[in-house]
Amino acid sequence: MSNKNDMTCINAIRILSADAIQKAKSGHPGMPLGAAPMTYELWAHHMKHNGKNPKWENRDRFVLSAGHASAMLYSLLHFFGYGLTLDDIKNFRQNGAITAGHPEYGLTPGVEATTGPLGSGIGMAVGMAMAEAHLAKIFNKPDFNIVDHYTYVLCSDGCLMEGISSEAFSLAGHLGLSKLIVLYDSNQISIEGGTDLTFTEDVSKKVEAFGFQTLTVEDGNDIDAIGKAIEEAKAEKNKPSFITVKTQIGYGCPAKQGKANSHGEPLGEENVKELKKFLGWHNIETSFDIPQEVYNYCAQFVKNGEDAEEEWNKLFQEYIKKYPDEKNLWDKYHSPIDVENLLNNKEFWTVNDKPEATRASSGSMIEKIKNIIPNLIGGSADLGPSNKTIMKDIEFFTKENYGGRNIHYGVREFAMAAAAMGMYLHGGIRPYIGTFFVFCDYMKPMLRTSAMMKIPLIYVFTHDSIGVGEDGPTHQPIEQLTMLRSLPNFHVFRPADATETAAGWYAAISSNENPTALVLTRQNLPQIEGSNSEKALKGAYVISESQKENFDGILIATGSEVSVALDAQKELLKDDIDVRVVSMPCAEIFELQSNEYKEKILPKKIRARVAVEAAANYGWGSYVGLDGAAVTMQSFGSSAPAAELFKKYGFTKENIADVMKNVIKNLKD
Repeated sequence: MSNKNDMTCINAIRILSADAIQKAKSGHPGMPLGAAPMTYELWAHHMKHNGKNPKWENRDRFVLSAGHASAMLYSLLHFFGYGLTLDDIKNFRQNGAITAGHPEYGLTPGVEATTGPLGSGIGMAVGMAMAEAHLAKIFNKPDFNIVDHYTYVLCSDGCLMEGISSEAFSLAGHLGLSKLIVLYDSNQISIEGGTDLTFTEDVSKKVEAFGFQTLTVEDGNDIDAIGKAIEEAKAEKNKPSFITVKTQIGYGCPAKQGKANSHGEPLGEENVKELKKFLGWHNIETSFDIPQEVYNYCAQFVKNGEDAEEEWNKLFQEYIKKYPDEKNLWDKYHSPIDVENLLNNKEFWTVNDKPEATRASSGSMIEKIKNIIPNLIGGSADLGPSNKTIMKDIEFFTKENYGGRNIHYGVREFAMAAAAMGMYLHGGIRPYIGTFFVFCDYMKPMLRTSAMMKIPLIYVFTHDSIGVGEDGPTHQPIEQLTMLRSLPNFHVFRPADATETAAGWYAAISSNENPTALVLTRQNLPQIEGSNSEKALKGAYVISESQKENFDGILIATGSEVSVALDAQKELLKDDIDVRVVSMPCAEIFELQSNEYKEKILPKKIRARVAVEAAANYGWGSYVGLDGAAVTMQSFGSSAPAAELFKKYGFTKENIADVMKNVIKNLKD
């Protein structure tokens, strides 16, 4: 039963959040004021967590999908012993603070995921629940539930309006992820006004149709009812649970309560005082004045978390004594990949010598890696056979078998990317996902977020160009390479053959903080004589050298266009024009090399340069300069056999040779 101390703590969360937002003159006070009771009840009385060790493996996960309520999350972390100081709270939204405007993974202890783009936290929470279910299946024994925790996610009306929430809920319900519990802050307000302007569906019925248990708490201030609903959700063993908690946005601020203007702007100094007066706060005039009794009362919850981890540690020690083989496997799941061993693995680098699509080469690499990395888990957006992302002789992750390592994501690219990210964030899982390259557009928000969080997620994107052929322009990516290359901290690897594909997979697997897109062909490509995996790991290299020291120009190509650039090199030699051919599978990795290496590959004195890539030309100017040119796509593609399209759009040895001749001529003139 709730008591006076509980209400004081809840009001402390409200007031500390309001004070932080007011001091910053920026933020979102509405949700913290309305949702503080449910988050306090969860953190204090139901959630298993230890602020002294935010990375404890068996902690419950909490994701604030409605990331605009960050001030509330920081207040919780402050009171529950995660090391956030009052000064950190006072520095809310300021330069260099660990209390950013929206929660950022890796910046703030206890923040499980970077959130802000509404709905994305729901998708990541689904992935965390999937990871928990998989690890429990792999490691738990009848007498040892060493993986046994819940994933909680707090969402808003806006989260549920975004399409990703439906994708993610559909997947979670289908998989029966019973340890996923969603708390819905139903305050019926969005920025423009009441949700009745745009959002009148029956949310509970919709989520029930997805396969959830649905519960409703009519009064968001009734923490006893909230606690009862959480326990009822935890008792459900076959379905995820969705708890609607009806709240008032801006609760306690007479001038703002229930109004849209409490969502995204500070309350104002006088309104903060009125809030404190309404809540019966002890000090109306002074900001950040938290009574010691709040810290004293919350200390018991911090201690409970420490005790819970200590109890688990004892259980785990007994487990590893009884099951030493599982301990070795656990260490493999939870340790960095031995990339040196992979680098020296001859079988890993052995490739076919016959023409082969790089999507097929990638599939062969997955077959090799699956036995080296036991926690490699992959799936595709209903395109597994075409993406070549299905691991052979490996079971699928299903409601009946969470131990599978192949995943059917269905046609849900956005949720797939978020779920894979959540699996990685959970820990113990190394995920990869796949779809047609053109459909990475559906995933853009999560591609961006993975780069921001420095999560080395592996994206397998196939059907990479007009080489898709007859499916036509809707399925032929043009601008997507440019889009991905524009992302900071993101590697785009477009290999020319099987050897470079192996390098791409190694680069992706060995990365600790860069997401990698492997951009692969549908059509067969020749295995190139000068292709070199070790050199490809530098991002760009000379795949075919010129015949004389003072050569005439440089052809720079990626992927399927490397082989045609090599043909153009031979064509140019007929006219005594000698050029070097550079394969650039990953410009981002090339840019990380020393200036000496970059000058060696692309000497500044050679100004006659032509880039060749069956995609948009944005970005190539930095490599070909004002004097160079690019043989690229200037329009969308069209529906025809691939060979005809490459000819139609100028990706022939003759055209590339002519473009180079023209560049050289212009330089001489």
